[in-house]
Amino acid sequence: MRNVSRKDLQKTARPAEPSGQGYKNGADAVVAALEKAGVDTVFAYPGGASMVLHQSLTRSRKIRTVLPRHEQGGAFMAEGYARASGRVGVCMATSGPGATNLVTGIADAYMDSVPLVAITGQVKREMIGRGAFQETDVFGLTLPIVKHSYLVISADDIPSIIQEAVLLAQTGRPGPVLLDIPKDVQQSSVHPQHSDRSFGGCKPVPRASDEELESLLVALESAERPLLYVGGGILSGEACQALRRFAEKTRVPVATTLMGIGCFPETHDLSLRWLGMHGTVYANYATDACDLLLAMGVRFDDRVTGNVEEFAKHAKIIHVDVDSSELNKNKRADLPILGDIRDALDRLNEMLETEGRPRKDHLAWHAQIAQWKSRYPYSYCRVPGAILPQQVVEETFRLTKGEAIITTGVGQHQMWAAQFYQFTRPRSFLSSSGLGTMGFGYPAALGAKVAFPDRQVIDIDGDGSFLMNIQELATAITEGIPAKAIILNNQHLGMVMQWEDRFFAGNRAHTFLGDPRNTERYYPSFKKICEGFDVPAEEVHHPEDLRPALERLLSAETPYVVDVHVPYTEHVLPMIPAGMTVRDVILGPLPDEADSTSAERQRASSPGQRPGLG
Repeated sequence: MRNVSRKDLQKTARPAEPSGQGYKNGADAVVAALEKAGVDTVFAYPGGASMVLHQSLTRSRKIRTVLPRHEQGGAFMAEGYARASGRVGVCMATSGPGATNLVTGIADAYMDSVPLVAITGQVKREMIGRGAFQETDVFGLTLPIVKHSYLVISADDIPSIIQEAVLLAQTGRPGPVLLDIPKDVQQSSVHPQHSDRSFGGCKPVPRASDEELESLLVALESAERPLLYVGGGILSGEACQALRRFAEKTRVPVATTLMGIGCFPETHDLSLRWLGMHGTVYANYATDACDLLLAMGVRFDDRVTGNVEEFAKHAKIIHVDVDSSELNKNKRADLPILGDIRDALDRLNEMLETEGRPRKDHLAWHAQIAQWKSRYPYSYCRVPGAILPQQVVEETFRLTKGEAIITTGVGQHQMWAAQFYQFTRPRSFLSSSGLGTMGFGYPAALGAKVAFPDRQVIDIDGDGSFLMNIQELATAITEGIPAKAIILNNQHLGMVMQWEDRFFAGNRAHTFLGDPRNTERYYPSFKKICEGFDVPAEEVHHPEDLRPALERLLSAETPYVVDVHVPYTEHVLPMIPAGMTVRDVILGPLPDEADSTSAERQRASSPGQRPGLG
């Protein structure tokens, strides 16, 4: 049977759409303003305080309303849409528990600078503060995790507020904006106010000065071991092409953060891929050895820096960012530059074209980096008869030729996806990096697939993360969104388990997700769960079955899940322990694992084989 989307269902027997100033009520004004702002999709779960908004959405010919099965899933879908497209993602929920279920998604968008507009219904104005049914002060709850909040008390202000909220979410440093709209405001008549007054105040985007950019180039001319350290700001600032031109003109190697993956092609000879706790050894060594660190669109996150005092200790640091609060926050810069990153790079490229400006080839520096690359590639040891998670990611990369949009949950699988899938296109790796939110992967894949229906979108997930928002399989099938999922199923909270092995002598503190009464079987059966949602799924246990299963997943025209059973004994390596430096990097397995035979490691892949389980 053909999958019928909710948009298709809404095309029949509906009144005319709201347009112009012919608003029926405040809810119509919200929808009309969203249409005017170019919003084409809203991820919305209805309830008592938002049902008027949903009635207006049914009359829209321009906006597709996707019904998630949990408000958190809806927020992550809006994030996936925004991260993949660069456009504003919009989610909606009712008051009280509906609004609080959005909070994790809002916090996630705030940490990763994702343009998001979250709209919540609220109890009637006269009931606010009285403990009414399903009342929660979501305005107050979200103050620390939004760019701006609006409690809309007049329907007349709705058109202007919506316009500003969408603009505010995506300008400067992107982020989430909250609109809390009482039910009686949604029901009120609207008389738009034509004035120049500003509610939140969109600040002008800052520009770096010519003198600051000249100082950067002068520092570059005298450096022997320069390094570009770039992050998500390059993507949100639409500066990927400008970055590539700058790197190629100057021959400066490029290391990205996890958030910056895809902003510079990882197959490029100047790419060091990504740095930090589980990043490449050579990127971390280069950061430690460089004498000039050009930090652009980054925030010196602790998962990158480790011991921040030792990070790039011998380098002059020049930090360019659009957000003044990031400058000198975690790491003091010798030259902090406040400015739009694309504007700064474009002007730097123009300045580099000036005749007579000296340039260096940095041949010794590149030779040293090449030596590190040759010595410390990402690698793993295959185990006969077992499927290792790294193999799954590599095979996925080969079959998709690196063209897929990859989303992830959070944990070991997230790191393996970033390590063994090589990203060459912007906005093709979507992952909860700052907040580290399990359950992000599959709903984000649905949002990305809505934004790009013609691209392959695959969630590479862990069994723990996938289970957290598994209900969104229903959204995928009923809305006709053929996002795929590959589960690296090791029956454990893998990253916590890895830390238990490394730092707690392998003592299991509630990280086993399987059935302790029967450790020989994998629990739950994702295949059976998927069957209940009418989503095709299969389990893979043997290496020879992996490629055919992935080929079936990629060729499917519906949502599809492949549950790959992998050993829980694998660790994500390399690893720089938290708060340490690259000199403390862990490159190999634990001593007992290094001494074990392949057959012993294969047997250890059964969750019941290691002492102290559960």
